[in-house]
Amino acid sequence: MADTHVLFVEDDDVIREATQLALERDGFEVTAVPDGLTGLEKFRADQPDIALLDVMVPGLDGVSLCRRIRDESTVPVIMLSARADSIDVVLGLEAGADDYVTKPFDGAVLVARIRAVLRRFGHASGPGGGASAADEEPLEGSVLTFGDLEVDTEGMEVRKGGRSVALTPTEMRLLLEFSAAPGTVLSRDRLLERVWDYGWGGDTRVVDVHVQRLRGKIGQDRIETVRGFGYKLRG
Repeated sequence: MADTHVLFVEDDDVIREATQLALERDGFEVTAVPDGLTGLEKFRADQPDIALLDVMVPGLDGVSLCRRIRDESTVPVIMLSARADSIDVVLGLEAGADDYVTKPFDGAVLVARIRAVLRRFGHASGPGGGASAADEEPLEGSVLTFGDLEVDTEGMEVRKGGRSVALTPTEMRLLLEFSAAPGTVLSRDRLLERVWDYGWGGDTRVVDVHVQRLRGKIGQDRIETVRGFGYKLRG
């Protein structure tokens, strides 16, 4: 974990300094900055392993910064929001964030969420969390076909109509879960556990927004909503 570099963008001096110390005690290397423009500069210069972005920071707000990062990289992003019911949470996820944490947060919870995200991206490992489709034995046959959609489960590539589709690691893991059980309804809770490594209850908005983002890339009708139950991949 010592080699894991965290970019932390937070304008509150107390929160920024306390969180930086807590993360460093857990072995992370941390670059902490107070505004979004500096955060973008540091991101480009340092190429961190993960970015923690507060929604409300001066210069360039966290949501806009997340979009800029996502335009250039698939590095994992966790948004920090002062309100769990805020529209900023959804905006952050729609901008490309992989997860979010509500302030005030417990340091141990934040570290657990960071490690869970990093495990999904292959940067780090750690105890706890359920296995996902990406961690299990390869699906029978390297390339699965669903209409004009092709999913290469070994090469981790996706093509639609013969053209490559760029997915973030989280979107890829979500698609792998659907591809492993086409036609089977997968609940939001199951997807939270399998894709986001949540061993506890989580906000299902994370799932809903990522499904919408995935639909936008592989086709709106490819993933069907089963009202009251979850989602399924059309075969």
